Amino acid sequence: MPTAPIARKDPGADPYRWLEARDSAEVLSHLEAENRYVESQLADQAELRERLFQEIKGRIRETDLSLPTPWGDYLYYQRTTAGDEYPRHYRCPRPASGSLEIDSSAEHLLLDPNALADGGFLALGAFSISPDQQRLAYSLDDSGDEIYQLFVKDLVSDAVQALPFDNCDGSMTWANDSRTLFYGELDDSHRPYKLHRYRLGDECAEEVFHESDGRFFLSCYRASSERQLILLLGSKTTSEAWVLDADTPRQAFTCLAPREDGHEYYADHGKLDGQWAWLIRSNQAGINFALYSASEPAPQRAHWQELVAHDERVMLEGVSLSDSALVLSLREGGLPLIEVRPQGRVAYRLSLPDAAYSLYAQDNLEFTSPVIRLRYEALNRPAQIRQLELASDTQQILKETPVLGPFDADAYISQRLWATAADGTQVPISLVAKRGVLDRPAPLYLYGYGAYGESLDPWFSHARLSLLERGFVFAVAHVRGGGELGEAWYRAGKLEHKQNSFDDFIACAEHLIDQGFTRADRLVISGGSAGGLLIGATLNQRPELFAAAIAEVPFVDVLNTMLNPDLPLTVTEYDEWGDPRQAEVQVRIKAYAPYENVRAQRYPAILAVAGYNDSRVQYWEAAKWVARLRELKSDDNLLLLKTDLGAGHGGMSGRYQALRDTALEYAFLLKVLDLG
Repeated sequence: MPTAPIARKDPGADPYRWLEARDSAEVLSHLEAENRYVESQLADQAELRERLFQEIKGRIRETDLSLPTPWGDYLYYQRTTAGDEYPRHYRCPRPASGSLEIDSSAEHLLLDPNALADGGFLALGAFSISPDQQRLAYSLDDSGDEIYQLFVKDLVSDAVQALPFDNCDGSMTWANDSRTLFYGELDDSHRPYKLHRYRLGDECAEEVFHESDGRFFLSCYRASSERQLILLLGSKTTSEAWVLDADTPRQAFTCLAPREDGHEYYADHGKLDGQWAWLIRSNQAGINFALYSASEPAPQRAHWQELVAHDERVMLEGVSLSDSALVLSLREGGLPLIEVRPQGRVAYRLSLPDAAYSLYAQDNLEFTSPVIRLRYEALNRPAQIRQLELASDTQQILKETPVLGPFDADAYISQRLWATAADGTQVPISLVAKRGVLDRPAPLYLYGYGAYGESLDPWFSHARLSLLERGFVFAVAHVRGGGELGEAWYRAGKLEHKQNSFDDFIACAEHLIDQGFTRADRLVISGGSAGGLLIGATLNQRPELFAAAIAEVPFVDVLNTMLNPDLPLTVTEYDEWGDPRQAEVQVRIKAYAPYENVRAQRYPAILAVAGYNDSRVQYWEAAKWVARLRELKSDDNLLLLKTDLGAGHGGMSGRYQALRDTALEYAFLLKVLDLG
């Protein structure tokens, strides 16, 4: 059996920096040796991995049809077929009756990613139908590096044109003439920084905006009304919106409100009391945001009128518009809420069946539609697409993601718990288990993230059932740095407060042990990207609490990455982590950075997963971290590094490929816990 690969150690403060030499023979040889070592160590799990894969696949309806979306003269939908990695995209004529019934005899295949992937990596970026519904603009990434090629398909002739532009971010936004497209270009640090305008048939594109500040990302999208285009420039703490009438795409964008440090605002265009107006979500009155309106002719900040006041207890996360209602996405007490304000009627909030759940406005359909679609799911309840009658508060479940084989949501219990952090802060935990499991210490899988203000609302997983059916408990630690309890919760886990994220995660683990849900020798933890930082830091600080850890594309070489402004995204990340070129910030980051803080102590079993083409978290972060762990750790627990050489930040792109990766991770955990 192969022995663990030992990386060459150079002199200096960063002895494994040579692993950053992308595409060098030595680096590739080392990564391939690590992959072979993974397979050798899990060879005795081959049968289990296949059984897990077949289990998970067996719960998924492999041949299925998505819920059709009506738009204009057509219904748009996707079809998945057994054996195919990707869904195919179709449309058919919209029934005059207004039903969602698909006429398969008249359907038109718009895009088949299976044929385009040809067995390799493929990620679909934009999928945008022109306003006259005669063309499809789409973008493809064939390596995982998130650099896209742009295409336009004529839906009358099915002719496809590849647009001759490089370094594209994948976005494609139509103007109302159905011939003019706006797309973004990436700079050398992988930041969308230029907006281009291209009219079909022209020889070249025209640059219409250049964002020179390296902290700001650029994006362009159509307003809800479809009458305006919005160019949004955003950093982690500040934003600025420019707008353009979608009927006059040759004109220049105009600014709604010049950027002001710390002022975040997001604009949309729709109707208010029957009149066209701008709706602006802004934090100018407080960190949880308020909602303002402005007339179409005078959208500047001086004319904003308050519609929804700032509330210290309730976060205003988003606004969806139709011509008959405002739909507010709120967050209170760690849970998402939907409040509907129909024009001329009393506002109401939706009632929901579970204690912890995920809920968001998924699709406004057409601007004039009297209904919207919501996506709802819980740890024990598969995702549902619900139709909401805006005027009447009537909900209808249009589609529930099927789970094949025996399954009963009520056979699982979902709970919301609260742990107490070292400083007394109450930290929410979402938990699910099969009924009867919680009366004794069980193997427990604890997941965390805690960065960028992103909320880890509970979600259902077909794959997770394979663990729950084997007696596992699954839990999510909603630590500070995420957005579950609003903007203040996010700010309390970033910059100089980052240690709070790690303290919260440790407190959640201790609470689950103290309450008898699990034991340290049965507790496994997992996180990806910035969640990988959470895992790495926690392992350094309290390794004895855990039996195993999985770190997906982990951001563990924080200090060296943030000291290199030429790497993708580094400059834009200063608002999240700080700029370590400042001495006090460098000391602070160095105190928790996982790579720098590996030391001679026992660690639990670890599986680290990297994507070689990952432009967000470079493959070498995991490789260097594992190399240092192998050098210093004082135990013989399993330490594995798996690098997907043909994938990026999101792992392998096909649905079956992703299931096999999950089966490998579960087999690793079952091996470590001796439950195989």
